[in-house]
Amino acid sequence: MKVAIYGQVYEGQQIAPVLDLLDELKKAAAEVLIEANFYDYLAESLALGNFQKFTQHKGLDSSFDLFVSFGGDGTMLRAVTYVADLGIPIVGVNTGRLGFLSTFDKNEVRKVVTEFQSGKFSIEERSLVEIGISDHTEEFKELNFALNEITVSRKDTTSMITVDTYLNGEFLTSYWADGLIVSTPTGSTGYSLSCGGPVIAPTTKSIVLTPIAPHNLSARPLVIPDDTEIRLVVSGREENHLVSLDSRIAAIPNGKEIKIKKANFSIKMVEYKSESFLKTIRNKLLWGQDKRN
Repeated sequence: MKVAIYGQVYEGQQIAPVLDLLDELKKAAAEVLIEANFYDYLAESLALGNFQKFTQHKGLDSSFDLFVSFGGDGTMLRAVTYVADLGIPIVGVNTGRLGFLSTFDKNEVRKVVTEFQSGKFSIEERSLVEIGISDHTEEFKELNFALNEITVSRKDTTSMITVDTYLNGEFLTSYWADGLIVSTPTGSTGYSLSCGGPVIAPTTKSIVLTPIAPHNLSARPLVIPDDTEIRLVVSGREENHLVSLDSRIAAIPNGKEIKIKKANFSIKMVEYKSESFLKTIRNKLLWGQDKRN
């Protein structure tokens, strides 16, 4: 096995499960690389030994069997920027809070290796969305894709913005709201869900448009085919608005044409038989739980 390990450097509760994983990988005679900043963080309190390191631009390739992310869903979204279009299967070990993407329990981290070796998993292809902004080449030049969502929202004002929205060249509507979320099925349990969007199975071939606090109560989330090209033009009282791709954000001048479409590559998510999507939404959304029963 060839395995890459990544994590955020501010969560001390990650150390014990990382040690467990490294021990299990040693038993499997695996080749292990650790993200450079995460390695330096771990080395402050552990005698790690000599591991190779990788960065966002160096060290990873398609020969890896597994990419393990330690943290919450935010860490998983950052991990995706490392994997990008390399096709490395990725799994998240949850050391954060909710964990829709990082589903594996940190107390059972050894199973990440043992169940992978025994074939007790499947690979899910998760679609992404990508962005293009007219006359604006610097923002999101290299990392122009998102696993969860692309969002436009107001900036430096309490006033709403207007988001003129076109689907495959045809005018849909002008959302008068705090913003608009363009979500993948994976992102349907994130920001979109908080704004009233539907839960969508992660392999569904769709995109969701979810307005953020729309002034018109008739404005509802809309599910569209994932081969739809979306064009947005934002106007408002301020000169700029915000555009975010998962955890990455930039200020964009009003009036710029924003094009969003399905990315031409996908992310391979490892789904272990013991940690399915249906089990996750039952546990995380408390479906079926009732204090009366």
